[in-house]
Amino acid sequence: MTTPSAIPNIYYAIFGFYEPLITILGLLGAIADPKKTHDAQAPWPNDAPPSGPLPLATFVTIVQLAHVCALMGLVNFFVLSAARKYLRSQPAVQENIVSALLKPLLIGDFMHLYVTLWALGEERWDIARWSPMLWLTVVLGASLMIPRITWHLGIGRYVDKRDGRTEKRF
Repeated sequence: MTTPSAIPNIYYAIFGFYEPLITILGLLGAIADPKKTHDAQAPWPNDAPPSGPLPLATFVTIVQLAHVCALMGLVNFFVLSAARKYLRSQPAVQENIVSALLKPLLIGDFMHLYVTLWALGEERWDIARWSPMLWLTVVLGASLMIPRITWHLGIGRYVDKRDGRTEKRF
């Protein structure tokens, strides 16, 4: 009989592979073309970003932000891999560890969307002017936020309170 897992294959694929992949690709894109990454973040007045190189502080900020995103993706991979490997026979502990990882990330998903829309100001509702990068940010963010919500709702996975053995202790 197989031990149930709080990290079924679908969640492991999303958070342990898909998320690290897109965050690492984001880092590589920011390193490869920081000006394009910068200029694609939001609509520009007159639809034209300023010409010329990025200020050094802007370049450093973009690369640091991309690095932090990639680091979070790698943290997911290593924590989820360790939880699946070393806690395979302890699904309740596995669930608690994964919950400790995914709760702040879910808060981060909501805050990322909120802060992005807030920072756009009045432009936030002019979605026809959104850049492909801005659309990608929102869509990829939702592609992670929705599975995190379903994980926390216990959909398609072991939930100790619901699925654990109920032993009466006297």
